[in-house]
Parts: sequence; C-alpha cells; structure tokens
Amino acid sequence: MPSLFVIRGIDQGIRFELDEDFVRVGRDASSALQLHDTEVSRQHAEIRRHDDTFALADLGSSNGTFVNGRRIERHTLQSGDQVQMGNTLMLFTGPATESDDDLEGSVLLDRPDDASQIVHSVSQEEGSRIFDGRDDLPQHSWLARARSNLQVMYRTALAVSHTLDIDQLLARIMELIFEWVEADRGCIMLVAPELKKLVPKVRRTRDGVRRDEKITISKTILDYVTQRNEGVLTSDARKDDRFSPAASILQMGVREAICVPMQGRYDMVGVIYIDTSTSPQEMVRYGGNTKFSQDHLKLMVAIAHQAALAVEDTRYYSAMVQAERLAAMGQTIATLSHHIKNILQGIRGGSYLIELGLSEHDDEVVTKGWRMVEKNQNKISQLVLDMLTFSKEREPDLAVANLTQVVGDVMELMQSRAEELHVELHWRPAADMPPLVFDPEGLHRAVLNIVTNAIDAAAESGNGRSGRVEVRIGLNAEQDQVRIAVQDNGPGIPPERMDKLFSPFISSKQGRGTGLGLPVSQKILTEHGGRIHVDNKPGRGARFILEMPAVRPDPNTPTADPESGQGPSASRRTAEGHEDGS
Repeated sequence: MPSLFVIRGIDQGIRFELDEDFVRVGRDASSALQLHDTEVSRQHAEIRRHDDTFALADLGSSNGTFVNGRRIERHTLQSGDQVQMGNTLMLFTGPATESDDDLEGSVLLDRPDDASQIVHSVSQEEGSRIFDGRDDLPQHSWLARARSNLQVMYRTALAVSHTLDIDQLLARIMELIFEWVEADRGCIMLVAPELKKLVPKVRRTRDGVRRDEKITISKTILDYVTQRNEGVLTSDARKDDRFSPAASILQMGVREAICVPMQGRYDMVGVIYIDTSTSPQEMVRYGGNTKFSQDHLKLMVAIAHQAALAVEDTRYYSAMVQAERLAAMGQTIATLSHHIKNILQGIRGGSYLIELGLSEHDDEVVTKGWRMVEKNQNKISQLVLDMLTFSKEREPDLAVANLTQVVGDVMELMQSRAEELHVELHWRPAADMPPLVFDPEGLHRAVLNIVTNAIDAAAESGNGRSGRVEVRIGLNAEQDQVRIAVQDNGPGIPPERMDKLFSPFISSKQGRGTGLGLPVSQKILTEHGGRIHVDNKPGRGARFILEMPAVRPDPNTPTADPESGQGPSASRRTAEGHEDGS
C-alpha cells in the first residue's frame, strides 16, 4: 500500500496510507492527511493518484512544500522521496512495481554440483585491516595515505552499522576520530528539530589535556559551516580572508580547528568540531608545519557524512518502532476492551441479582448474584496479573520448593472446574522428585494456564468421547531437567494456528479468553531457562511439555513457605474461575 511515513516532526511515527485517488494534506481537521505541525498551512498540499503514479501539488502554502530538499509547485512522487512541509518530514513509499513481482523468477540458484570453489574468505574484522603496516610502502606515500584513509572509512562504516543508539554511535565516532587525527579536544553537536539549534551530544578530550576546560567554539566557524554546508580548516585565522580579524576566533587563541557539517541525504543533522593547540616549541620541532592538513579536512567531511547517514537511519528506525508500538497498543486496547466489556457485563448481571435479592429479601438470589460478581472479579485479577507478567521484565523469585506439591496444588484447584465441564482430570505425580530451586508462584501460574486450556479443549472432544486431561511430571537425571506434561484428548490445534500459538492476544475462545495464557506461560519458562514443547495431533488432542533445568538447592537459597502468601497458595485464592486464551 503506498503511504507517507512521518520520520520527523510532531506526528513522528505515524503512517498515512494513500488509498484514495485524492488526498488533501494540511493542518485543518477536514484534511484526510492531517498534520499537527503549526508551520503547516491549513490547506497545505494535495496528492492526486493517476493509475500507479502520485502527483503532489502545493496549494499556495505559507512555508512551501519541499521534495528531497527542493521546493516544488508540482511533483510526481517516486518511492523513497522525502516530503517536507513545515517541520514535518515524511518518507513516500510507492506501490510495488511489476519488476518487483518478476524479480524472484529472474534470479536462479545454481545446482549443488556447481564446479565453483571458494578461493578466499574475509571476515568484517579482517576486512577492516586494509593496511597493517607490513607493506614496503613509504609511510607518507600517496598510496599509503589512500589505503590508510580507506581503512578509516571502512572502520567508520562498521562502527555506524553496529549500534542503533545515537549516543553510543556518536561516542564511537569521536573515539575513532581521536585514533586517526591528532586532536586535543572535540565534540559532536546535533540539530534539535524542535529547537532548531545545535545541541552538544558528545565531548572528548585527549589524555594529558585538561578535562575541566570548556570547549569554546567560534560562532564565526559554526555560522560558516551551517550556512554554506562546507567544512572548514583554520590554522591561523588572521591569514584567512573568510574570517574577520575582529571575529571571536582571534580572541580564543585556537590556532588550528576543523569543523565539518554532518550532511545526511537531504538535511544537515549536526556538526563535528575538533581543535588543537601547538606550542612554539612544537612548531620548531615540526619545522613550522601544522598538525591539521587538507587531507584531514577531507577525511573529516567523509566521516561526518557517514555519521549523518547513521543518525538519520537510527531516527527512522526509532520512528518505525514507535509506529509498530502504537499499532500494537491499538490492537491490545481493542482486544482488552472487548474482554473487559464481557467481564463488566457479568458484574452488572451479578449486581442486578444482588439488588433484586435484597429488595425481595431472597438470600438465594443474593448468593447467586454474589457468585457472579466474585467470579468476574477473579477474571479481572487474572487479566491484570497476566498483563503484568507478560509486559514486565522480571527475574524469577527463586526459592527451594517441591515441584510435585506446586503442580498438585494446581490439580486440586482445577478439579471442580473439570467436574463442571465433565472432564476427567488425572494426576501422575513423581514420588522421587527432590526439592529444587525455582519460582513457585511463577511455575504455579504457568501450569495453571496450561491445565486450564487443556480442560477447556477436552470439554470439546466430541464424537461421543468423554473429556480427559492427564498431567504428569518427571525428572530426567541424565539431562538434569524436569518435565511437566499436560495432555488432553480435545480436537487438537488447527495447523494454521501453530505458528501464532504463543503470540499475545490471539485466542481461540472468542470472548472467553484474552490470548495471554500461553505467552505468559512461555515467558515464565523462558525466565527459568526452559521452554514449552507442543506435540499436536489434530482431531486427537495436544500435549504441552514444560521443560526446564533441574537446579539443585544450596544452603543460601531461601525455602518457599506455602502459608506465607508468597508460595503457590497465593495463587489459589485468585485462580477460581480462571479462563485464559490459547
């Protein structure tokens, strides 16, 4: 679907799909594509579709419409174009082309018996060592400098491709610069879109240079670099006609400085500044030569461009992640709203019966209504606990406990539910299970979810079969693992659902389940270093195997107290009426 994706601005992260033949863009609420940027006109631009082409036209806006940095009155959009209106920057993605559809058939994989042989291979780390100093080239020869610069750029490319955190990225860039250029101080400043000014992000000082000394950057240099988008090298400002003798650089005493723009694809995202001071003694030692040269300036311009592209990519990725989170949040809210609505209807029905029983002094009706309210209150409690367990990163609350007792508590708890649904619940405990270290509350919850789903599935066994669920645990001494197997004779899991079995908010129980039970159980097992296997037989049932390492206790590990409210018994008070989704 063709779309405009906001990668910068107040609406960052929002994707506007262009599914109409005519779309009005502007700040006005009547616009199909509404931007909340105050620099955007109420009726800013329009997009018209002709077959598979999209024509963007400015509607006489106050601040203009720009495509790839150039102001336009009318422009036919191409996939990858960046459209700017006010402070909002959007990326246009066009429809798939015919060549894209035919691409798979135009690329063929050779036969396994191909005679081609691998002659040599190079890892990324080896590839960065383009020049290791072992060649017989003079150190200052043109070829030696070229190869050295190539190595610098390759290492820069690797550095910017290995992180999605802008602060870490900039710190690594500055670290590499100090390896290659003999600078005393340096900093990187980025343009803050909301402030429209440069903000320092990273500072570095060479060892031996006072770290408490502030870096004072000449505004003369900054203005020149940002306005002309050119890098500047200054060794002596008094000999440089571009700077006035009264400029601030003369008062600073900076004898050498390099300042380069971080020019991205379409915008300047910041600047990189380095400087150094050379004492008279050093000048004599260097024979009057300065530390910085035009080669350093060219290299810094190239490095700054690489860094700018990485900053743009990181911001674009962050916007994509934000958009995905917003979409997931919308899906979550829609799913939970439906489930909570069903719970509230149950509470409302129970409240009505309580009110009716009180008015008629009928204790039996009051009791029935209270049971409905209590059951739905427990559903809310389970929903909240599942959401907290699934969404929060946590460490298991480890204690020495008896796994047989924990699973036995679940079986005792679910016996009444199994009888209500006419399901036989069979428990096969392990008599020789030793005390182990695990989170009793977490394992109780994980097993409870799986057993609940198995009972619900067995209740739908059909074909005249009576529902049956069997739960057994065992210890594999050779692999030092414990296994909890839960098997039902229900209809099994449709093959098309297997890939999304542990995806959140996907339930086969329609309004009765939240779709959090299996993801929560999987997360708890993962926190214990284990996992859940599924043996599915459509039409004959399914078996869930919870497997985790058998961790033996040591004297310093606390022992779970089932009566303290911290062990499995705490769940027992809230699990009545638990309905979960798988």
